[in-house]
Amino acid sequence: MSALAVERLGPSLAELLARAPALSETIAEGAAQRDLDRALPFEAFRLFRESGLGTLRIPVELGGPGASIADYIEVIATIGAGDSNVAHALRSHFNFTETLALDPSAPGARAAIANVLAGKLYAGAHTEQGTKRPGEVTTTLIREGNHWRLNGRKWYATGTAFADFASFTARADDGRFVSVLLPVDRAGISILDDWDGMGQKLTASGGVLLDNVEVFDNEISTHSLDSRIGRHTSATRQLHLAASAAGAVRAALHEGIAYVRNQARSAAHSPAETAREDLFVQKVVGEIAARSFAIDAVVHAAALKLDETAAAFRTGKDAAIEEALVAGALAVAEAQLTIADLGLKAAEQIFELGGGSATSRKYNFDRHWRNIRTILNHNPLLHKARVVGDYLLNATTTHLEEGKVF
Repeated sequence: MSALAVERLGPSLAELLARAPALSETIAEGAAQRDLDRALPFEAFRLFRESGLGTLRIPVELGGPGASIADYIEVIATIGAGDSNVAHALRSHFNFTETLALDPSAPGARAAIANVLAGKLYAGAHTEQGTKRPGEVTTTLIREGNHWRLNGRKWYATGTAFADFASFTARADDGRFVSVLLPVDRAGISILDDWDGMGQKLTASGGVLLDNVEVFDNEISTHSLDSRIGRHTSATRQLHLAASAAGAVRAALHEGIAYVRNQARSAAHSPAETAREDLFVQKVVGEIAARSFAIDAVVHAAALKLDETAAAFRTGKDAAIEEALVAGALAVAEAQLTIADLGLKAAEQIFELGGGSATSRKYNFDRHWRNIRTILNHNPLLHKARVVGDYLLNATTTHLEEGKVF
């Protein structure tokens, strides 16, 4: 047993994973109305904390359940079937715990692991609006005596409103590109509910104001996307998005079936007495189910590739790690491209299960298409398809090694 090892006291991995379906069902209650009312799902995050599922990727030897990436991704898809907003808003938390799992000896990691095991959630915001190119940072970190002051405005702060801690990138006055990790209740941090996207409305993906926030030396770390761990967590973040979209497709299937069984009438020209007996309705349900099945399969396959990457890190062999990183990035990109083809169509087909009544705002079926489309807009799919093709044709790995959107 390593010097870092601690005794596991919580529920077993099997017990934790068994909690996800019931949690998803609870989160699903009122999800359509929350979207209409723009009511942020704080209760869902309270329940998530209580479930212990936020600890999934903490290794057994560090007191966690030791879930695989495939386990964690399936949990996200399951929660996404209840509300893809909740699933998506957990992305930064699991990005953070993935770094803890791979580098538990990093400064501050032990304290962070203890926080995660105690139910704390992590989020953050690194992007800014108004810069010439994505990734440019104008937020400043200025030395002031024995501490620092953080000033700026961040965007895409997904999940930060529901979190206990958040990280923010900044330029230090000595020129370093750094990340600061702070409790969200620190004076000067204002989380804004100003995300105006057509979908994923309840992910708290808007802005954060940082007004002269006090920062201490032990809260500052270097920030690098192109490190090997950074590349792996980038791919994991992208697969988390895919799993959130996969959950939305599951929700469209589930709600479509319920609508046919409980509300829909057969069309005026249909020979069937009920909608559920209509051959064309049955065909549409079957097609949505097939698309959902295919999406789940490719997401799971990509998760297994990322588990291979995590295993390669444990070997410490550079060649194995590099090969696994490229394979994982490719698999995740292909999974997202598959969802773009199949998921949007599945979310559109729900309207073929009924007439004009299927468009009623009380059902809010269109939120599934809006949510999937919004998730897919996070990074350029045209670019991803080209990069995959360039690799297959020419073995080009340039963008696959950047740690940005692959």
